[in-house]
Amino acid sequence: MSKLTAPRGTFDILPEQASVRAGVERTARELLEAAGYGRIETPSFEATELFARGVGEATDIVQKEMYSFDDGGGRSLTLRPEGTAPVCRAYVQHGMHKLPAPVRVYYLSSFFRAERPQAGRYRQFWQLGIEALGSEDPAVDAETIVLLAAILAQTGVTGVRLRLSSLGSLGTREAYRDELAEYLRANAARLAPVVRERIELNPLRAFDSEDPGTREVMAGAPRLLDRLERDDAEHFASVRELLGRAGVAYEIDPTLVRGLDYYTRTLFEFTSDALGAQSGVAGGGRYDGLVEALGGPPTPGVGWAAGIERILLASGEHPVSVAPVDLYVAFEAARADAFETLTAAREAGLAAQMELAGRSLKGQLKQAERLGARFFAVVEGESVRLRDLAAGTEETVDRDALVERLVAA
Repeated sequence: MSKLTAPRGTFDILPEQASVRAGVERTARELLEAAGYGRIETPSFEATELFARGVGEATDIVQKEMYSFDDGGGRSLTLRPEGTAPVCRAYVQHGMHKLPAPVRVYYLSSFFRAERPQAGRYRQFWQLGIEALGSEDPAVDAETIVLLAAILAQTGVTGVRLRLSSLGSLGTREAYRDELAEYLRANAARLAPVVRERIELNPLRAFDSEDPGTREVMAGAPRLLDRLERDDAEHFASVRELLGRAGVAYEIDPTLVRGLDYYTRTLFEFTSDALGAQSGVAGGGRYDGLVEALGGPPTPGVGWAAGIERILLASGEHPVSVAPVDLYVAFEAARADAFETLTAAREAGLAAQMELAGRSLKGQLKQAERLGARFFAVVEGESVRLRDLAAGTEETVDRDALVERLVAA
């Protein structure tokens, strides 16, 4: 019988890896909750229509990368490929627009996309994300970027660069999209076939192409940053000023696009030189029309998502933290007495483990030392031989008094 393995593009998180991931989560939680963000989690699958309406039917995510299925009752459901649309759906469904603005939330969840697996990119992956809903103040944009920069710095991501741009309002973007599509049609012969195919659907993605001919064409393409309306330009200038005041370095990239249709105004991406060609670690932007598109009231919003696997790859080696063990309970014949002692120790708040593999007394001592246990207790009926492994001392105590003795120690 062949050995079963995890499906391609997925992975197992083993205990030693979970402890490293927990460190990233702890750093993010401390920073975000101190800034007023509360945790939110949405279902792993949603109505397919949510992503078609929210993310955009012309996007690669909706057209090629979603895992959609019939739930048996004629309803199409999709494993969530991203987090912003589900959060906005929850915002509308639960009347969160009645809360004081901005409503700040964060999530740490698994997501699913049917894309080609490669280093740091999987078909099931984990993202940390935040959303701030209800305010169009450029300070909200700047705050989200500064928080993301702090998380990347504190988790040890190296070679970080921040690319910044603006897509303007929805009206400005649509007008620019028509202008760009006309430019691409005029130069269609020099474009890669895949770029030509999606001129009408999503012409902005031409800026992402690695094809030499396409890149040559795009070097002369019109730039949306040059066509911002006054309010959008002032908003972008304010975001840049606030980032400067916060000491966050950035570079303006007028070719920056992201594969989601809901973005407006501020757009940003953090990359890491440690990741090579696939350098994106995190990114996001403003999406002022998304909540309304999902049936809610007009609501400005801004947020970002950061790939946990990408963060870990870009931050190098991580020491594995081992949970401390206060007490290792050993025995030769008094299993029931040892188990009772273990239970009492845990109820008193001690980190305690007990011999469960049938080792000899000598083997039990070696196991306690491997675990880094502070105390090694051999239960012998109503008495216990207690060894302080740190101090190298040993004494005999009554079993009933053992836990009190250790808590005092």
